[in-house]
Amino acid sequence: MTAERVDLPRIDDFPTRRIGAYRARQGRPYPHGATLVPGGVNFSVFSDGATAMTLVLFRRGAAEPMEELPFPPEYRIGSVFTMTVFGLDLEDLEYGYRAEGPFDPARGDRFDPRAILADPHALLLSGRDVWGVPPDWSRPFQYRSMIALEDFDWEDDVPLRTPSEDLVIYETHVRGFTRHPSSGVAAPGTYAGLREKIPYLRELGVNCVELMPIFEFDEFDNARVNPASGERLHNYWGYNTIGFFAPKAGYAATGAYGMQADEFKALVKALHKAGIEVLLDVVFNHTAEGNEQGPTISFKGLDNATYYMLTPEGYYYNFSGTGNTVNCNHPVVRDFVLTCLRHWVSEYHVDGFRFDLAAILDRGPDGSPLPNPPLLEQLAYDPILRHTKLIAEAWDAGGLYQVGHFPNYGRWSEWNGKYRDVLRRFLKGDEGTVGELAARVAGSPDLYGGRGPAASVNFITAHDGFTLNDLVSYNDKHNEANGEGNGDGANDNNSWNHGAEGPTDDPAINALRMRQMKNALAILLASQGVPMLLAGDEVGRTQLGNNNTYCQDNELSWFDWTQVDANAELLRFAQRMIAFRHAHPILREGRHPLGVDTTGVGQPDVSWHGVSAWRPDWSPGSRLLAVMRCGRDADGATDQVYMAMNSHWEGHDLELPEPAGGVWRVFADTGAPAPHDVHEPGAEPPAGDSGRLYIAPRSVVILTRSDD
Repeated sequence: MTAERVDLPRIDDFPTRRIGAYRARQGRPYPHGATLVPGGVNFSVFSDGATAMTLVLFRRGAAEPMEELPFPPEYRIGSVFTMTVFGLDLEDLEYGYRAEGPFDPARGDRFDPRAILADPHALLLSGRDVWGVPPDWSRPFQYRSMIALEDFDWEDDVPLRTPSEDLVIYETHVRGFTRHPSSGVAAPGTYAGLREKIPYLRELGVNCVELMPIFEFDEFDNARVNPASGERLHNYWGYNTIGFFAPKAGYAATGAYGMQADEFKALVKALHKAGIEVLLDVVFNHTAEGNEQGPTISFKGLDNATYYMLTPEGYYYNFSGTGNTVNCNHPVVRDFVLTCLRHWVSEYHVDGFRFDLAAILDRGPDGSPLPNPPLLEQLAYDPILRHTKLIAEAWDAGGLYQVGHFPNYGRWSEWNGKYRDVLRRFLKGDEGTVGELAARVAGSPDLYGGRGPAASVNFITAHDGFTLNDLVSYNDKHNEANGEGNGDGANDNNSWNHGAEGPTDDPAINALRMRQMKNALAILLASQGVPMLLAGDEVGRTQLGNNNTYCQDNELSWFDWTQVDANAELLRFAQRMIAFRHAHPILREGRHPLGVDTTGVGQPDVSWHGVSAWRPDWSPGSRLLAVMRCGRDADGATDQVYMAMNSHWEGHDLELPEPAGGVWRVFADTGAPAPHDVHEPGAEPPAGDSGRLYIAPRSVVILTRSDD
């Protein structure tokens, strides 16, 4: 006789009391946020200063709450209010909190029980579900937290773990990449649209995309208008986060249906299948709540004094330049940041992060830099983040500039702003640049000598500033469309218009601009360190001189796909330069060169040259420098590359150093007309046997050694 099995419910399936219309029991304090448990949802929210907390429940889209559930006093564990609620309709549920406590700004307290607050740990937020659809401003609760049903099938997706030195990063904006009518995708401006463009990324040759902020933000968080058209401007870039755990719904074709998480996961999975890593640009230095005049969304109403750096009088320190500064090294806030990043790595499989204004993460509660910032150390050694890329924008708006000495714990890389600045000055033909140029193209050993070249993320342009086309087309910024009287954006651009401000019909100017763009791409992609391209630079994208398009959701910012054909010459050059980098491990060495023969090939691993071989001109007036790298590839064969960079307005007859056996072949010569400006790697024509080579004015020549 077989005993009949009786499946008893788990003990935590049993509610212990009724609160309002719902059965409930005391919940668990961790994890924070709303977590599915058998039969219900566990709600957990931190507030050290609140005297009482209420869970506010809405049916999706409803103007008024359907129920408000006060947390019984015994449901508070330390400073965490926690409750499990049973019988909720998860797909038709939105929620928030009311926090009661003192309103005493001078002491840092801003509690207001009239305000309904978003859950800082919410995995989804509603309220801005479709990009650009004007909200109902009369609704008191604009950003509503939602439950995420985590049933996505990742199949066999695993992190790619591409060595940092092998990366070619492509910085892009999810919406702007496919929003232009010429994109030809089914869902322009979305994660799904970007997914359709993966074949383009593969053909370009990049193996890593860095996405500008995708954490939930409000595109209507901008009150300015375009003075010329009267059109309202948007918060286009998204550097004003309202939900750190939630992907931007307005970037999803399915955002109106609450499926933004799955759509973004599908994008990551498809990129990984294509061999492309995903980095997220994250903003932990400030939030969308602004200063004392800003809105109360979540942190400010839950525990203002914990989450923000405050002056002794209760005002907000503003090292971010946006009104507030997150108190990142407070233990509670450190835990929040760490939990957030773990979430994106474990639940979304992202491969790393670029931290906006990361020098703020180095500051203590009073704003002073810390000798051993605990947040940076925790992120460096966290076991879940162990193999992710961590990239710092190593400065902030408060004047803390840490390029080359950001607290790195052997893990952090940096946006190398010094690389950008000297490359721009060299391309212009400024005096006194070749000495620093040598350090930058060799991976900046003066800055990262103990860390290796991969600590240097090299770039010439990024979202913040001129595009590559505009760098060679404008002397001055032209930001009038931003509605700030052209007072916003950087003034120190180190740009040069080459004889005309903006577009011109002058063929000589346009030819020189094209050559200069090729020069920039050639030097960037042949430098040691990790190269980063701004999306569209490979096809000459222009912003018409606007170097701060944070508010421009229009063709000024969007990738114009007609330029893929119109500027095919530049695209072809970029593709082949990237392929050349992938083909030559000597350009991707994980250590800085020493200037000696480290591999037994008969040549030093790096050497410097001028018009005469082995005799560089380091004088302030020098505008020509050549570098030769020599080593071995994975099969032990000699790998050798020579690059001459001439920013002089005159050409020069170069004496070439002898290759380490074999002959020189010409991979690229930006002074030559297309299609002779660049060749397929492995199919380069010989440089001749005279031992001399002419380099044209303002051009770059790259040679590679072959056995015959």
